[in-house]
Amino acid sequence: MDFPWPKTGTPLNDVLTPVPVIDEDRLTGNITRAQDYMTRHGLAFRPHIKTHKIPQVARQQTDAGAIGINCQKLSEAEVFADAGFDDILITYNILGAARLARLVALNDRVTTLRVVADSAETVAGLSAAVGQGKPLAVLVECDTGAGRCGVQSVAQAIALARHITASSGLVFDGLLTYPPVGGAAAVEAFLQAAMAQLAALGIPCPVRSSGGSPDLFSAHLVPSATEHRAGTYVYNDRSMVRAGECGPDDLAMNVLTTVVSCPTPTRAVLDAGSKALTSDLLGFKDYGIIPSLPGARIVSLSEEHAVVDLTACTVPAPAIGTQLRVVPNHTCVVTNLFDRIVFHRDGVVTRVLPVAARGAVW
Repeated sequence: MDFPWPKTGTPLNDVLTPVPVIDEDRLTGNITRAQDYMTRHGLAFRPHIKTHKIPQVARQQTDAGAIGINCQKLSEAEVFADAGFDDILITYNILGAARLARLVALNDRVTTLRVVADSAETVAGLSAAVGQGKPLAVLVECDTGAGRCGVQSVAQAIALARHITASSGLVFDGLLTYPPVGGAAAVEAFLQAAMAQLAALGIPCPVRSSGGSPDLFSAHLVPSATEHRAGTYVYNDRSMVRAGECGPDDLAMNVLTTVVSCPTPTRAVLDAGSKALTSDLLGFKDYGIIPSLPGARIVSLSEEHAVVDLTACTVPAPAIGTQLRVVPNHTCVVTNLFDRIVFHRDGVVTRVLPVAARGAVW
């Protein structure tokens, strides 16, 4: 039996919960504000689609001025290529014969496709897979302090760039980093040093890609970057408010949920458990906030239930059956929990869109 998704014009009060709901005006405002900032500072903007995984939302971003999109996995990129996007960056080491064969096929049908590499092993696999086919553009991924993937020094970046340049079927196209919050100075120093050494070797470095939503509005502090990547900004979440990158009026995503039990005067239970609200704490001590219940805390999640501690709540406890909106800690994870997302304006459904790249994790 198909889930009864609401039709356009349905009041949110009549929408079955739990479900994420997106405020259309806040969504548009977030896209416009970020793009205006990038344009003002002469930076190309490449939104990361992992936050929404929806081609229609990505089209809003490119229509506003984004140069292309950033995907994290090959299967995400395939979904967006099917939807007509032809400037795609995949920021993940792609390994293994099955993935590489699909990458080559994707490269053949997309106008501009770039991938990253941080090891000779990754480069060797890319080169062997491409063979004599259409050349593949590769960026060297650099660790500038985040402690995840990436070469660990400028010297290693130069060595890998030279290796890519010497590898058949590949084109060295630049450098990429995903820095820690507040890491602009380290990124700029790294890029300047690497660019100088590449120039001395006669190796062009046309793309210098930095990223991150928590530092989105500090992107101008890395003047050597040619583009910035960000995802969370499009919806925003509790972590973005904490980072100072947005305010409560910029929170486009809420999880709509219903009070299903009030076992005690200080405890309410919602129908949005770990299958609807992310269990990703991101340094918080609870699982999202409920703006209409100041002082209340979502203290635990099971699969189908969220337990709310009302001890410090400064307003009357909600009645059973009350619909509430929860601001998630991390919006990107919530998206991947649902087949469809409900969009609304002033509490009335405007559209329901499938999460086209849901589960595209390989």
